[in-house]
Amino acid sequence: MAHVSAAERRPQLINAAIALMAREGVAAGSTRAIATELGVAQATVHYTFGTKEELYRAVMEQLTHDLVVQVTQAAPTDASFEETVVALAEALWNTVLEQPASHQLLTELSMLAMRTPHLQEALQSHYGEVLAVTAKLVDQAAERTGHQLGQPAETIARFFLAGFDGLTMQHLSLPDEEAERVCLRSLVSAVLAMA
Repeated sequence: MAHVSAAERRPQLINAAIALMAREGVAAGSTRAIATELGVAQATVHYTFGTKEELYRAVMEQLTHDLVVQVTQAAPTDASFEETVVALAEALWNTVLEQPASHQLLTELSMLAMRTPHLQEALQSHYGEVLAVTAKLVDQAAERTGHQLGQPAETIARFFLAGFDGLTMQHLSLPDEEAERVCLRSLVSAVLAMA
């Protein structure tokens, strides 16, 4: 069997961990189970990541990166400020509808990270990146369209994300797509009023 470097093995293990934990939950994400998911020795996980917490950190980073890429690619280049905010909110909401397991996994990992000292930095990094990207998209839309923001972009981003996180949790817990659409439109209207 050919040797696979840690650099090559790393994304394979991250993807295996995501697949396993999205399917069965974070509690099922032992290094042994993740190794079995990929068909490698458990020592490979430890060699590549050192600890389970480092693997969980990498999973959070990958999930965050994937969501950020999907939303930023949906940013219109020729729409009004209002149309841009609506398009971005809908793109993010579509990730919830199309990938609920990814959002559930991020939520589970976030809750775990709050009580795990070695993961708290990963949680802060996750939310910091999401906040920074959201604020940047708001700033870019305002600059591109000549829209004068009524509040700092970071404040607008925090407000939007607080409402969006709540709506996501409701969808994961008690889905009602019609009510969720109304709530999303109301959240976007409130964001636009603030902006």
